[in-house]
Amino acid sequence: MVTKAIEILNSIIKNVLSALYQPFWAAILLAFLAMFLYLYAKEHKWKKNDFVRNMFATWWRAFRSSSNFRRTFLLAFYTAMILLRTVLNRAIWFDPLGKLFGGWGLYEDEQFTTESIENFMLFVPFSILLLWAFQKELLDESENIRFGKTVWEATKVVAVFSFMIEFTQLLFHLGTFQISDLTYNTLGGAVGGVIYYLVYSREKRKK
Repeated sequence: MVTKAIEILNSIIKNVLSALYQPFWAAILLAFLAMFLYLYAKEHKWKKNDFVRNMFATWWRAFRSSSNFRRTFLLAFYTAMILLRTVLNRAIWFDPLGKLFGGWGLYEDEQFTTESIENFMLFVPFSILLLWAFQKELLDESENIRFGKTVWEATKVVAVFSFMIEFTQLLFHLGTFQISDLTYNTLGGAVGGVIYYLVYSREKRKK
């Protein structure tokens, strides 16, 4: 009887802690962004009664008037989706190094998986949006961009971002740290850089 009660208590504690831990990092991120909004509102002396209206009005004015704002918003939106999929909405994984050298093919433990393709495809749009939003800052050339520099910058940023994701998964036991993930993510970033260069060059020749 006592053993059964202890098992039930342990199960309750585990489930409660898991329920709190899973949204923990998403909550941290939202709170961080909310405080930026609070600081902005305080700096511009928004009134309490008009807080929501001012927030949406300010955002909409910037979205309509600034193409750079729209590009950055799309990048931020897509980055948030990546983080929600890879870190912020993951369950606890008790052995994050258990598949360190796995995930290279389409079969894992004799089961079909598309994880490698997903990792590759996930970062192709990311690097395109990154270069689109921050072309001048990353490439130092507003008019003429070079193929090698474009692909290198996209690959470098995606590699660092991907490593940060994998390290966070390892540190907080949110998924598995896999070398294949780093490789496919980085390869997707490089391909995105190639696509961006080809599209940019084609559009420039039309002008």
